[in-house]
Formats: sequence, structure tokens, C-alpha cells
Amino acid sequence: MARFAKRQCQPCPVRTWYTTSRESTRNVGVPPRELRDLQVRVRAEQQTPDWQARHAVRSGVESTFTAIAVNIERLSGLPQTGEAPPPRPPTAFQNFLEQHGIPQLKSWRAANG
Repeated sequence: MARFAKRQCQPCPVRTWYTTSRESTRNVGVPPRELRDLQVRVRAEQQTPDWQARHAVRSGVESTFTAIAVNIERLSGLPQTGEAPPPRPPTAFQNFLEQHGIPQLKSWRAANG
């Protein structure tokens, strides 16, 4: 850890780049060499097409889990009476189609078959 005395830190012309405090000084943590070397290696690996392809799959899976969680949350808020929930208001896209007289398909499957 590097610590700067107030007399060193206060007059520094680039002090605002590193701290928003008006009174305190700046402490800078320096990771151990092994951790720094690992960070450099991992960041370089993240730039490779192989890593990016693997991450894209992971990102897709995480998005799917997020969507499932949102749907579960929505379903948990439905009335317990067994009644159908009120219809959702139309989206801006649905309003656009309506305004321009463009028919709306009930399902994307209808467009393919």
C-alpha cells in the first residue's frame, strides 16, 4: 500500500483524477506480483475469439435465467382466484402496426408455416 502525506497530495495538479475528497490523502493499493501477472494474463485471454465465443454462450445462458426469474416473479403476482389476468396494454410496436393498418400475427410460428 502506498500512502501519500497531505503535503504531497494536496498540491498535486492531477489530484482530482484520483480522489473526490477535499481533505484526505490518497492511498494506493498495489497487488502482489502474482495477482498482477494473473490479471494481465486473463485480460489478454479475454481478447481472444475462443474466450469471446465461450463468454457469448455464458451470456446467453445467464440472460435466459434472468428471463425465467422475471417470469416467475410476474407469475407469483397473479391473482390466486384462477382468473385470467387483465390484458397488458399494447406496446409501441403494436400501436405502430395498428396505426398503419398492418395485420398482427398471433404467433411468430404463423409467419413460418
